[in-house]
Amino acid sequence: MKINSPLDAYKYLPGTNCGRCGEDTCMAFASHLIDRSKSAKDCLPMVEEDKYSKKLEELEKLLAPEIREVTIGTGEKSVTIGGDDVLFRHKLTFFNKTAYAYDVTDIMDDKELEERINTIQTFKKFYVGEFLKLDMVAVRCVSGKPETFAETVKKVIGLTELPLVLCSFDPAVLKAALEVAADKKPLMYAANQENWKEVGDLAKEYEVPVTLFAPNDLDLLKSMAKTFAEMGLEDLVLDPGTFPTGKEMKTTFENFLKIRRAGIDGDGEIAYPIMAVPLTAWMAYDDDVSASYWETVVASVLTVKYGDIMIMHSIEPYALLPEMHLRDTIYTDPRKPVTVDPGVWEVGSPTADSPIIVTTNFALTYYTVESDIASNKIDCYIVVADTEGIGVEAAVAGGQLTADKIKKTLENAKFDLKEKTNYNTVILPGLSARLQGDVEDKVGSEVLIGPADSGRLPGWLEKNWPPQNK
Repeated sequence: MKINSPLDAYKYLPGTNCGRCGEDTCMAFASHLIDRSKSAKDCLPMVEEDKYSKKLEELEKLLAPEIREVTIGTGEKSVTIGGDDVLFRHKLTFFNKTAYAYDVTDIMDDKELEERINTIQTFKKFYVGEFLKLDMVAVRCVSGKPETFAETVKKVIGLTELPLVLCSFDPAVLKAALEVAADKKPLMYAANQENWKEVGDLAKEYEVPVTLFAPNDLDLLKSMAKTFAEMGLEDLVLDPGTFPTGKEMKTTFENFLKIRRAGIDGDGEIAYPIMAVPLTAWMAYDDDVSASYWETVVASVLTVKYGDIMIMHSIEPYALLPEMHLRDTIYTDPRKPVTVDPGVWEVGSPTADSPIIVTTNFALTYYTVESDIASNKIDCYIVVADTEGIGVEAAVAGGQLTADKIKKTLENAKFDLKEKTNYNTVILPGLSARLQGDVEDKVGSEVLIGPADSGRLPGWLEKNWPPQNK
């Protein structure tokens, strides 16, 4: 039986609180085992002492995810997919974000290939404290010629360090590409009912992960997965087919659910990451607008249920942003809010005459305030209090945002209001107005109550800053 709580993991640990793992207590270490920031082998006594060997083996087995993890690529840009333990995010969390691969073909000229690769690998969108980026390049064989495909793969390797998906059903084409790219550990796409033996031999010879493709035939897909596992191949990805139109779209959705449910429920023969290919929308629709729209719809739906990796074509912002924002939301750990580090942060180039604005360390709150200030080119200081990732109104009600917290934040940052500013005044959010008196007493400063909505800060500052108490 799987273990999903620190207390369950703690039962297998020595309980000596030796600290050699880098944590103060074994319970703290157990928490990191559950969130996968540490592994069982980081407990050195369990590795070094024979009396713990059986427990170590058992613990590793119990901690192993239900869905096998598969790593594609090498180095810092490598992508790991799969690894989930639950069907519903709120029960634990989803691990390893869906990997988005965007296609190039072997009939593109050098200029077109270089421009598209550059677009794929340089795209980024700042969102709630991090940059959303694309993950992989899928190289599709359109020419049908092994030498042409291999040459294109070689060019792509020279242009990007992103992991690759090699797309062809022809074993000769795949072999030619692997001869120049195997050391990059690309994902082969794909083995099917006709070519499975040859592609399986290639996966074994070159030690690369491989996709198994059985469109709308889950029995065949499971049979292929079992056969490949018996060949000693475990880095498998399952593609049950992606149909972007009509009733077949519903069937696609149901197939993804069936595969993932079986894997989570303990059917190890089909407990592998799932591939979706929303790019098929471009085969189903004649006009670019419809194709791009339905590709985005399919990608969004299957990001939620339960696509681990996708091959797509549309790289226009209107197609990318819905998918990427949804993915970021779904793969945010529901057990802990997204936070920023507490402290006193500068926006622009503040001086002693600049305003000092207080907010919480809930990332969405902080970056909303920061964006509203920066976009209006206002130089200021933002005092970010540690509210355990809770927004202003809830933090005030729950006692996470207090005058003591604000005072502690200023002290830890060594930010003396009387020395560093000319006004000894802080601005509290409108939703924390009840703290005004306490902050004045504890911090020893004047307090202004700003608007409840940070979008109104620029207009509010025009009327109320500088204060009249200099």
